[in-house]
Amino acid sequence: EVQLVESGGGLVQAGGSLRLSCAGSGFTFDDYAIGWIRQAPGKEREGVACISTRDGSTYHYPSVKGRFTVSSDNAKNTVYLQMNRLKSEDTAVYYCAADPGGCPDADEYDYTGQGTQVTVSS
Repeated sequence: EVQLVESGGGLVQAGGSLRLSCAGSGFTFDDYAIGWIRQAPGKEREGVACISTRDGSTYHYPSVKGRFTVSSDNAKNTVYLQMNRLKSEDTAVYYCAADPGGCPDADEYDYTGQGTQVTVSS
């Protein structure tokens, strides 16, 4: 059974930093693309970043590029999202997601975790 467990969310002031972690199990970790997606209240789910654990290639969506960094530690079956210079509009539930292909659109991942809340106060 594929499991993705997020941790690291919380409350932070604007301009601050958080690091999210996603621990994966039940699948061959380095055969998947692992992504972060988020959903704010009343808004659609949107992509944040994605990493191919096969070759380490990454993609960051324009709204976070230059502020957020996705990385992976395949030995620990864990993907991280370092979030710097946080803004109030980053407030959302952040989900970790996995797909056996390349990095798909936010709604097309095969597996998604339960999410972790990130709240940025202004």
